[in-house]
Amino acid sequence: MSEEENKPKRTVRMTLDRKFGVSEAPERRPRRNDDERGSFGDKPSFRGDRGDRRFDRDRGERRFDRGERRFDRDDNREDRPFNREERRGGGRFDRDRRPRRFGDKPFNRGPRGAMNAPVYRQRPEQKEAVDENLDEAALEARAAQIEAVEDAGSTPPWFKRLIACTTEKGREREGKFLGEGVHVVEELVKHHRELVISVYVVEGFENEELIEAINEAEITLHTLNEEQMKRLSSTMTTQGIIAYCNIASKKPVYETSRSVLTLVDAVQDPGNLGTLFRTSLGFNSSGMILGRGTVSPFNPKVVRGSSGTFLRVPFEFDVDLVDQINFLRSKGYTIIATDLHAKQSLRQIPSHKLRKMAFLVGNEGAGTNPYFIELADETVKIPMSSELESLNVAVAHGILSYEAAQIQEELK
Repeated sequence: MSEEENKPKRTVRMTLDRKFGVSEAPERRPRRNDDERGSFGDKPSFRGDRGDRRFDRDRGERRFDRGERRFDRDDNREDRPFNREERRGGGRFDRDRRPRRFGDKPFNRGPRGAMNAPVYRQRPEQKEAVDENLDEAALEARAAQIEAVEDAGSTPPWFKRLIACTTEKGREREGKFLGEGVHVVEELVKHHRELVISVYVVEGFENEELIEAINEAEITLHTLNEEQMKRLSSTMTTQGIIAYCNIASKKPVYETSRSVLTLVDAVQDPGNLGTLFRTSLGFNSSGMILGRGTVSPFNPKVVRGSSGTFLRVPFEFDVDLVDQINFLRSKGYTIIATDLHAKQSLRQIPSHKLRKMAFLVGNEGAGTNPYFIELADETVKIPMSSELESLNVAVAHGILSYEAAQIQEELK
């Protein structure tokens, strides 16, 4: 037998005084006296399970058993190693440890004190733009308030007729419309003198050249005060001049036309319709046909959006587009609808179909009625980046009008 086997075996016995499931209270550390306490600012030593961090009070230094790093409290603060930064992988930056030098990039303390977080420069806060245009509901409410005045002496009848022209119902009842603004009145006086009944200016209006043109055209000129002009205006800030005109329009000549027509399906934005009129005039369009559901061409915003030029474009409004499409086809027109799913552009259509064209453009949000697209002879799309689904109706109409004018010039 070996020597180890001959040794007597020891038996260790232990008596458990604790109850099952109850741990012993940790032993309280005796309170240190003033001599044992460190100076103000000293960090306490930690003796946890790791047992790898110790502080030697006699030598005034903290030692780390993990490596060779030492930190001496008496050393110069600027020469200390960036222990915290090395341990945490770029933590908070201590301004006292490292002096900033000329040329250093600015630092920013982002989330959790991340150093060198990007600094974003924001634009100064801008005030939200205020819409200068009054909507139709506001104009109707204002007109109804004036018409509800029982005392006829407080609001003259002539002023009530002007107020009525600020609403759609009033324009239909009176057969009149208002042209507001300097450029609009200039256009109406110069090209449509026969439609202008009178012109109203605010007190102190200073455009002498326009006043002279109105007097030469022998148009009656009236003066209003500031409050009356604001009641007639469809904008928050008035230009101080309004023309009172008869509703009238020229009808397109379909038989002899050799240019482009535009069929408008339920375009409801007055600014867009005004732009359609200006584009049609700019590319010598034969006219426009406004289908049912389209905003009235005599709406003050349409008149202003077209700068008063809408009356130089022959047009019909409140038209049944189904009947009109069939009528135009019988006159030799090729009905061309804009469609996002079309496979061809305008130039890919055979040239003999492009001598007489009628573009069909649709509503801003819903687009052209699918039934009208089925009635069209051709569908086209505008080649553009796939990043954008569609264009504004007025922009699309402008591009097509430009291409059509070039094509017809080549076919002459």
